[in-house]
Amino acid sequence: MDKFLQANLQALAKTDPDLGARLVAAATDLHRYGFVPARSGEPIPTLSAPSGAVRPLHSLVDPVREGRRLISTVKDTGFLVFFGLGGGFAITAALEREDIQQILIIDYDIHGFAELLDSKSYLDVWQDPRVHILVDPRPEVVEEYIFEHYQPILYRGIQVIPLRIRIEAEPERFSAAGAGINAALTRISGDYSVQAHFGARWFSNILRNLLRMNPSPDPLPVLNQAAICAAGPSLDIQLPHLAKKRQDCFLIATDTSLPCLLHEGLVPDAVVSIDCQHISYYHFIQGLPGHIPLYLDLASPPVVASRALYPRFFSGGHPLTRYVSRYWRPLPLVDTSGGNVTYAALSLADCLGATQVALYGADFAYPLGRTYARGTYLYPFFDARQTRIAPLEALWSAFLYRSPELKRVKQGDAWYYETPTLHRYRRLLEEKIPLLRSRIIPAEGLGAPLRIRKGQKGLPPARLESFPGASIPARDFIVGYRKRISDLPALTGTVQRYLQGLTKAQGSVLTTLLPLAAAIQHRTPLLGPGALIEAVRDSSLKKIDALLG
Repeated sequence: MDKFLQANLQALAKTDPDLGARLVAAATDLHRYGFVPARSGEPIPTLSAPSGAVRPLHSLVDPVREGRRLISTVKDTGFLVFFGLGGGFAITAALEREDIQQILIIDYDIHGFAELLDSKSYLDVWQDPRVHILVDPRPEVVEEYIFEHYQPILYRGIQVIPLRIRIEAEPERFSAAGAGINAALTRISGDYSVQAHFGARWFSNILRNLLRMNPSPDPLPVLNQAAICAAGPSLDIQLPHLAKKRQDCFLIATDTSLPCLLHEGLVPDAVVSIDCQHISYYHFIQGLPGHIPLYLDLASPPVVASRALYPRFFSGGHPLTRYVSRYWRPLPLVDTSGGNVTYAALSLADCLGATQVALYGADFAYPLGRTYARGTYLYPFFDARQTRIAPLEALWSAFLYRSPELKRVKQGDAWYYETPTLHRYRRLLEEKIPLLRSRIIPAEGLGAPLRIRKGQKGLPPARLESFPGASIPARDFIVGYRKRISDLPALTGTVQRYLQGLTKAQGSVLTTLLPLAAAIQHRTPLLGPGALIEAVRDSSLKKIDALLG
């Protein structure tokens, strides 16, 4: 049997040397598995039940046919996760289909895994670039692998295929792996749904903003004490305290809170906006004093950027903004992964060197059933739309109860409503705070309390020094970007082989188009990967041509 083991190890070592080294050190004589021949001649791994009964992992008649029959039930799914290697019959059947784009094998017990490799050749599995193996992974390792490698845009569905007898031998470990997969899919689902909704708008906004980018003539401030003003209802009772501290801090307003501050005569030192929707314009209807810098995600609406004399664009993480920063004009990177503008403002303050940051209006809840502080755009918006049959109270109630998942939380003598989205925003901010060099001080309010945990500070972010200019005009950069999109090859064969065949430059260009691809896929879900890449290429070229005239 040793000839099988050596060949399997040599093949694995080429693609996963760490796993290969672990398997070299594993024992193959611990009798984790038994082996019996199927009627078709294939060796079948068996496991012993607590009762002493020997249980084969596959059909004792024709395991190859059994594997093909199982895989024939897989529809509209390009990413398969196999729980248990076993004899690999279903895995081999999956590799016969080009629409199966990637395969992850999860198994436990490195010694038992080595015994399987000692029993038969799996070379057809190991030599396929679509296959990856995790042996004895922690749940968080499974979660991160799925999160990093599963692209619903390209792979469509994902499905777990369990080897039942194998799972029943170690149910807790496989259950933990399943929990890791579910955690990753929850994160991916949120990202994908946002991309599907905003992907086309992001793409257009970024390209249009490129044409109005100019270097700011003013140097960036170096902060010590800062205050960030969000627009939760607690801001109404916190404004007097903020007014007393105003002269001692650099005041950063979120776009939603800007009209509240201006109404009270508090002029911020900077404003941050990251929303790509045109409704963001309502925050600036009252105007933006010309000397106030407006920090904008490059994917923000151009109409918002037009409100500032010198908008200061940053990269918020969209792959196209990072591409722009790398290949045209360096952009500061501000972490917007928390999904809300308060998170982005806190990241900006940290990048500007703030040692202490006070948070105002950061409720992440609807205290006493109120949604926003007085003075935000919704107040005049609803005032103008109320009628006798739709009074102001009805408009506010409809806005509050638009979420079907409102949760009422009691807090002392008061209470607040919370939604899953607001809860996620707060949790992400709480996870971010221990990594900041800034000391965060939430002002006392009525919303969901922030839990400030002590933790290991991360490496301080690169301090923002300036917003530099570009070496070539924006129009020339866009023309070059258009050509690189046009030159992307068509997808033939599997997605995995297509991606591996792209040059590094082509891979970077394709990545910039994935959010737009999500939007197109959402509208036309029946498109396969090849047709989707063609559709996103055509759509992006049309958008660029319309922009360039």
